[in-house]
Amino acid sequence: MTRGWQITLGEGDPVVALVDLDDAALRPASDAPDATADVAVDVTWSGLNYKDALAFAGNRGVVRSSPLVPGIDVVGTVASSTTPRWAPGDRVLLNGAGAGETRHGGLAERAHLDGGTLVATPRAFTDQQAAGIGTAGFTAMLAVLALERHGVTHGDVLVTGASGGLGAFAIALLARAGFTVTAATGRPEQADRLQHLGATVVLDRVELDRPSRALESQHWVGVIDAVGGPLLATALAQVRQNGVAVACGNAASAALATTVMPFILRGVSLVGVNSSLTARTLREQAWQRLARDLDPAVVDAIARPIALDEARDAAAEVLAGRVAGRLAVRVGEPASAAPATGGVSA
Repeated sequence: MTRGWQITLGEGDPVVALVDLDDAALRPASDAPDATADVAVDVTWSGLNYKDALAFAGNRGVVRSSPLVPGIDVVGTVASSTTPRWAPGDRVLLNGAGAGETRHGGLAERAHLDGGTLVATPRAFTDQQAAGIGTAGFTAMLAVLALERHGVTHGDVLVTGASGGLGAFAIALLARAGFTVTAATGRPEQADRLQHLGATVVLDRVELDRPSRALESQHWVGVIDAVGGPLLATALAQVRQNGVAVACGNAASAALATTVMPFILRGVSLVGVNSSLTARTLREQAWQRLARDLDPAVVDAIARPIALDEARDAAAEVLAGRVAGRLAVRVGEPASAAPATGGVSA
């Protein structure tokens, strides 16, 4: 039997329980959209993301299969595999790709996954650190790579939602890459922490979270935004000529009331990041860069470990905006310390 969280939706409130599940219950149905399950993973760690917190609350936009094991991050060791890409004992991880939404995710001790979506856990990180990075750090790295692909390699970059996990990792990665980082946060008590991560300036989000003019004074060569809403609209109006804003979250709002002026008069680009549906080659590239550019000590400073049975209460704290940084969830014991042999490792 496998211990894990299960969310069941009905006409009333969701039923959320920490239960024992047999292996058959953890396999996707043969006619499910994510039916491929050629790798079984003994899960050691997962994460608790904002999306996971919504799942615990029964959000039907996240929980699209019921019953469902939540957890969009999976870190662990291959128990069995029918694909030559992976072998028992390989250390692997997954961010998104339907886990914790359309198929069972990482908040149970066993996960049956599509081997084509897995990435080798970099040797630079322990399983706990890989889960601490999770979707937040992975998305932050994708955002930095997006800036680079669009020619933004130096200058002043604004990070919104800076106190959250994505924002914290974005600050550390941008600073490591040589950018000057301004961190916008609604939690001014986090200023020292954000500066320690690499922010040069910490800005109260109220300065940006307001109705914006079509164009404002130019400040940023790039923006990494996890908030959306008026704050992103104001940031767009302040992006420099030919600058780039990367949208990768909607913690405040999914709405965006802006004008075409930043795009047609300043040549600004607005780029989206969808970490869940990222192609395998880009997943591997992002994790290779994380292994190269992210100090494990920084991960330990951003991510706090919790036990599996604490996940539901912690999810409520996440939704209430009372969690800074990341939460890594200890799910099971590592089978061995063997490095991954399949895929791409770093």
